[in-house]
Amino acid sequence: MLIFWDQRLVFLATPKAGSSAIEMALESLASVSLQRPAEAKHTDIATYRRHFGPWLHALTGHGFTTVALMREPVDWLRSWYRFKLRDDLDDPQHAMHGTAFGDFASTYAGLDGPARLRIGTQSDFLTNGDARVDRIFRYEDIDSFVEFLESRLNCAIELPRINVPPSVDVHLDPEVEKRLRTAMARDLGLYDSLASAELDHVLID
Repeated sequence: MLIFWDQRLVFLATPKAGSSAIEMALESLASVSLQRPAEAKHTDIATYRRHFGPWLHALTGHGFTTVALMREPVDWLRSWYRFKLRDDLDDPQHAMHGTAFGDFASTYAGLDGPARLRIGTQSDFLTNGDARVDRIFRYEDIDSFVEFLESRLNCAIELPRINVPPSVDVHLDPEVEKRLRTAMARDLGLYDSLASAELDHVLID
């Protein structure tokens, strides 16, 4: 999480949605940077509204705009799979050894799958009841996000390429993908809403 005090802006770092590159590029510009532990780095909107938002308002007398990225949900799960494969190289138990992406996706789509895999959902990170992050940009349209940041922070931004994932087979059989998309319906609905929401904001501005 990055807090830009003068600009009244907070970046919430959605896991596996380019957060490390954003933080590397912008940390020196932020008034507050929470990088460790992971629970602080990846502060979700519910935690922000419960703790950090009231604290910032009490100190400044102002509300802060929250902003975050969201990745296309199935591709987001592919990114988690690649990450866990790479991370598994240092794990003596080799929990991911021999696990195909189809099996990983089937587990995620199963009962309590997000909790069992300990990766949650993007919708849980970005929304809290009827509330949500103020500005959510699609990771796949990161140029629009960078333009927004450049306007708010009044500087040019160049994102580094880091955490390059290994090249692995992430193909899904149609039936597995169908079950996965059903299980990810809430995330997919939120993601599909972003294009129209951002367009409405542009028209209003």
